[in-house]
Amino acid sequence: MKTLNLTLQDDTDAGLLPVLAKVWKVNIAGLERTVALTSLREAMLDPTRAQQVWGGLADDQRGAVQMLMGSGGKMPAAKFGRLFGEIRQMGPAQIEREKPLEKPTSVAEALYYRGLVAQTFEMADSGPRVVVYVPEDLGRLLSAQKNSYSDLKALPNEPAAAGVSSTADDLPDEALVEPLAEVSHIKQADTSIVDDVATLLAYLQLYSPTLDGISFIADDRSQIQKHLLKADDERLDFAFGLAVSADLAEIQAGKAFPKRAEARRWLSATRAEQVQALAEGWKVSTFYRDLWHIPGLYPEPGGELDEYDAAVARNSALEIMGDLVPKQEWWSLEGFIMAVKETEPDFQRPGGDYKSWYIRGEGSDEYLTGFDNWEAIEGALLEYYVTGPMHWLGLVDRADEAARLTAYGRAFFGQTPWPTPAEPEDKIIVKDDGTLFVSRKVSRVDRFQVARFASWVSAGDPYTYKVDGVGIQRAAEQGINTGHIASFISRALGDAPVPANITRLLENWRGGAAAAVSLEKLQVLRTTAPETLDKIMDTPSLRRYLGARLGPMAVIVRAGQLDGLRTALGEQGIMSELID
Repeated sequence: MKTLNLTLQDDTDAGLLPVLAKVWKVNIAGLERTVALTSLREAMLDPTRAQQVWGGLADDQRGAVQMLMGSGGKMPAAKFGRLFGEIRQMGPAQIEREKPLEKPTSVAEALYYRGLVAQTFEMADSGPRVVVYVPEDLGRLLSAQKNSYSDLKALPNEPAAAGVSSTADDLPDEALVEPLAEVSHIKQADTSIVDDVATLLAYLQLYSPTLDGISFIADDRSQIQKHLLKADDERLDFAFGLAVSADLAEIQAGKAFPKRAEARRWLSATRAEQVQALAEGWKVSTFYRDLWHIPGLYPEPGGELDEYDAAVARNSALEIMGDLVPKQEWWSLEGFIMAVKETEPDFQRPGGDYKSWYIRGEGSDEYLTGFDNWEAIEGALLEYYVTGPMHWLGLVDRADEAARLTAYGRAFFGQTPWPTPAEPEDKIIVKDDGTLFVSRKVSRVDRFQVARFASWVSAGDPYTYKVDGVGIQRAAEQGINTGHIASFISRALGDAPVPANITRLLENWRGGAAAAVSLEKLQVLRTTAPETLDKIMDTPSLRRYLGARLGPMAVIVRAGQLDGLRTALGEQGIMSELID
């Protein structure tokens, strides 16, 4: 941290100098600034005067210095202010009027106007912030005093001095989240996110969907969700965020595409390797901003939120989590959130600013500003990390208000090597009618290939696909011919012959479609006798609703004219029955 000399030069306003001179008993009247600062510095570093100033402090004021020195000599101003009050910055006239030395409004202000703490800017991972600090050489002098801060007890309801650190070794025992003896309604984590990302990559390959910003439009969203193992809007957005963040997909001109080489490498990996790649992709992702996906919170553009770095916030929270929670036991989600609030509440806020973000709550026109809303925003984000992304990635099991790290979760935090479980592989089941059953144990790269040439029927374990003309035509548009399809199916069957129906289908499509036809849905009016239809067609008020005649007792109803036709038939005394 800065020395006293730099503090006086850089961080001390001219109006503050006379106040400090009074405290430290230095006459600086009429002196040039450089000479005045030198005289003041020498007085403040004099052990006898330091002893006098230190001895004149109240216990709570010395306790504040204790806390600050125990945290490495500095602390974000926002956090220091929450603990010890704000520091009013005043010019000479206001100082004369308010007399902050004699009548400080807070512990922090009493220390500031005695020169024991100062404020400056520094760059943190989350951006620039104001910090309160004790000048380095002054701190060393104070720590050597007989009435040093090291002999004081911690303030009530505050961690001991060493407990300000965010490392597990430094945190006091009471700050660690205690294991839970019992939990209820356990939801085991799984790795189905791997299967859903593989499905998503296949969809991107086939359809290159257009995006609304960074999300799928409603039609594509609906189509994709039909074929996911877990059809949930937030999870779909997360899966797409993972695909982009893990470098498996990209956005070009408002459309989403798989990155072919990268996607193929990932699809060919083991399931454990795929989980690891997705988890690491989420950890560093700036594309997927978790705060924007919390149900009931609505961040809006403007202020510091425009500079929000999701990766910095996420990694800060994960580092704290790795230090606080038990390695294998269940732990309280609320207990974890409260522990973060006590130890590192500003984990995602540049400079601890709780006033400049525009976030609304569910059904409210008011913005959630101020530290009083910490649990509504920071607490909700921490809960979302655990119950959303970390659970979806297979890193934590869930229970009612509780969580537990899985083997993947412990590896994610670097506590154990990454698991390498055995992965027995199933074969694709090929039916005579062209139906293909693909279980989750089939390699994702093989299922991806099936999805490119066969029609998608249903998702599950197994997935169901059908080799048909629609799929073959779509495959041809991607450069996959019937020979490629035949070779793939033959390999999947091993020694068994390819079913005759599939062979015949592929042979018929070898040169592409033999002809083209169009299919359309029509509404048809049918009569019980040719004479009835003749009468209808001869009546102008009825004929105007009709199109081409299909036979002696059937005729096409013009699009959108059904209701009008039924009314007109009734006026002519003809009863009509609508058959679904």
